[in-house]
Amino acid sequence: MNPSLSAIVVMGVAGCGKSCVGAAIAERSGGRLIEGDAFHPAANIQKMSAGIPLNDDDRAGWLVRLGEELQATIAAGERPILTCSALKRRYRETLRQAVPELGFVFLELTPTEAEKRVLARPGHFMPASLIDSQFAALEAPHGEPRTLALDATRPIDTLSVQVDSWLKPCGERSLARTA
Repeated sequence: MNPSLSAIVVMGVAGCGKSCVGAAIAERSGGRLIEGDAFHPAANIQKMSAGIPLNDDDRAGWLVRLGEELQATIAAGERPILTCSALKRRYRETLRQAVPELGFVFLELTPTEAEKRVLARPGHFMPASLIDSQFAALEAPHGEPRTLALDATRPIDTLSVQVDSWLKPCGERSLARTA
């Protein structure tokens, strides 16, 4: 992994493919996948399950907890690959406060495609009715440091290769760790 980045956040609206792309990046890099959704408090999950969008206050403690998990993973000698919507710049800044050398992979897609994908995924607490609120909250990270924006409709393998190319220092062929 590029020595200037100690962790990666795969971000975007619901349905953009954070979990799948994050898993592919973690596998390619030897990193540890951290599913941000697994750290939501029960109150947040209940709220979203009821079709009520989260607000800044709902997300504040969750983001702090994710920052702590990033720090603990780095301290354990692992490379964290976090999946987290990180919709607003202030959310990304909370994560950057925890890990200053944090990279973001922004998976972009249209509201129509996001809705199609969310409707097709079974068993997730995030209903398609919240897609509009996700796009309303989204502050795209274009122009922010250490951020790569990708077309989320591309194949997962293609996206992971693009991230690999973005992350690797000059002369390095892969993110894979060497013994």
